[in-house]
Amino acid sequence: MEQPFPYLQFRNVTKFFGDVPVVKEPFNLSIPAGQFTVFLGPSGCGKTTLMRMIGGLDTPTSGEILLQGTPVGAPDIRRGMVFQSYSSFPWLTVRKNIEFGLRFRKDLSSGQKRDRAEHFLKLVGLGDFATSYPSRISGGMRQRVAIARTLAADPDVLLMDEPFGALDASLREDLQFELRKIQKSSRKTTIFVTHDVEEAVFLADRIIVFGSRPAHVIADIDVTSLIGAERNETVRDSEQFFHLRTEILHRLRGRCVKAVAA
Repeated sequence: MEQPFPYLQFRNVTKFFGDVPVVKEPFNLSIPAGQFTVFLGPSGCGKTTLMRMIGGLDTPTSGEILLQGTPVGAPDIRRGMVFQSYSSFPWLTVRKNIEFGLRFRKDLSSGQKRDRAEHFLKLVGLGDFATSYPSRISGGMRQRVAIARTLAADPDVLLMDEPFGALDASLREDLQFELRKIQKSSRKTTIFVTHDVEEAVFLADRIIVFGSRPAHVIADIDVTSLIGAERNETVRDSEQFFHLRTEILHRLRGRCVKAVAA
């Protein structure tokens, strides 16, 4: 049965920091449950601010953001966030870091929490490092700990702000592939912020392309219909992937040239 309202919805949202417009024109967007949506655009275009408003870390100047028909408020366990920084707790083991994400789950017993942490520990490929401390594992592993901790808490919406931005190219590709698998197996509604076009095309079911600030949409792209739902090691070499990446780059560069010329 179709829901009477979108799962996640921006309704006439604007955002100003003082006199500075981040989202000047009313912003409207609907996101269905289970979709991997990427906010793509140049640095400073407002995409991170829009994501932070979903998480409750910023509030709209006007308009509202609705989750299952209810306006979002302060941060809560329904909205899990992963940032570019690794944000692991150095005094806790990898397993205990993941269990920390379950501290507010009053509906689970201690044994259920341990089982759930173990499930996500294995899901992100860190079963052999459960008793290690963050200082003894790589940056990429620490980022997987952060993702597992957030997923273990079972948020309704997963919010990710350039979580792979500080990683080297090879590790970044590995984690993109892992994240895509994890998101599809967990069916989490995901908002992922990046300025990397290739990353966006590889990960997304849908890409919202933003022009330079104040935030405005220059393209809304159904990626799955263009390159398919399967993302494997060879998809980056496909003709469809290349054409979509090139088209998005041209759109972004065209907008940037007009902005500079103006």
